[in-house]
Amino acid sequence: MEEMGRKTPEMFRTSDKLPLVLVLDNVRSMMNTGSVFRTADAFLIKGIVLCGITAIPPHREIQKTALGATETVAWKYMESTVGVVEELKKAGFTVVALEQTTTSRDLRTHRPGRNSKYALIFGNEVRGVAQEVLERCDYCLEIPQFGTKHSMNISVTAGVVVWDFFCKWQDAS
Repeated sequence: MEEMGRKTPEMFRTSDKLPLVLVLDNVRSMMNTGSVFRTADAFLIKGIVLCGITAIPPHREIQKTALGATETVAWKYMESTVGVVEELKKAGFTVVALEQTTTSRDLRTHRPGRNSKYALIFGNEVRGVAQEVLERCDYCLEIPQFGTKHSMNISVTAGVVVWDFFCKWQDAS
């Protein structure tokens, strides 16, 4: 850890975090959930909210991909994603769903405000983000795709979008 400049779990917990919360809306796969935890750890994300049927740690299937990130990243469970959106908005977060809609914004041209707080909502592997959640979001972002498939695994989507926010915030510094 020292040779690689890695933080200890204690150092991680006390580090300044990116003003970014990841919300998992009824994610079925525990491995996807674990992968999102690992991405959140890699980029010092403020926290994760697990909603609906999304499994919660500790669980062996989550740990396979999280590799201990459930011990460092702050997280909580709330049954209702709609309730989470309302709570985050009251706390001053801009709430953004990752979803393909007729009004989605292209991730490539999106510029997150440097002094803004964001909550990113990632949906179910089959149904996506629930409609009642989409209706309460400030807007939707979409990753442009050019092949025959027009969807990506939620853990891959989370990795791409978190990296994008991280880079754009770093460039704005």
